[in-house]
Order: sequence, then structure tokens, then C-alpha cells
Amino acid sequence: MNTAKAITKFIRISPRKARLAAGLIRGLPIARAKEQLLVCQLKAGRILGRTLDSAIANGETVHNMRREKMFVREVFIDAGPVFKRSKPKNKGGSHPIMKRTSHFTIVVGEE
Repeated sequence: MNTAKAITKFIRISPRKARLAAGLIRGLPIARAKEQLLVCQLKAGRILGRTLDSAIANGETVHNMRREKMFVREVFIDAGPVFKRSKPKNKGGSHPIMKRTSHFTIVVGEE
């Protein structure tokens, strides 16, 4: 069974928030997955849509897969590097602020 993969790295969104959108498309045919991502109001949905388009294009060009038979085999969101900032607090102290990043991976396969 053929599979094609697309990876988007260093996206400035927390992995926890991105996994909410990833759960919407896991295991769906690509037509349904694209509909889900268009309808959802999450920032990660737009980025996952672009990554899904890339995975579909990779499947069509490299592996000669047909778009009608493709489905989303795997979607996983990994944590990327964390930008560490601080915010001043009372009595000269500081509070850490973690600006998290994510790596998106989508694997599509043929039925």
C-alpha cells in the first residue's frame, strides 16, 4: 500500500491546541478531511489544510496515487522548540512565558 507524507515545521502554535484540529481529520477520506478543515474555526485547521494539500500532491506526483482513493492514514503533531520569555512581576520578580511551536506531519495512503 502506497503512502505519501508532508511535514510542516516550526509553526507558532501550541501542540495541545493543534491536536484538537488533527483529531478532526484522522482516518477520513481526503474529501471529507478538507471539508472538516474548511469548516473548523481553528488556526491549526488552516495550517493543517495546507499540509494536507502538500501530502496529496506528493502522493499524486511521486507515487501515482489517485485522489479519489486517498485517505488520511496518520496525523501527528510533535512539539518543536520553545521560545522562553519572561514577564515582570511584583517585587522585582519575573514570570516565565513559554511560546511553544509545533511540527505537523500528515501521512496519506491509498485504500
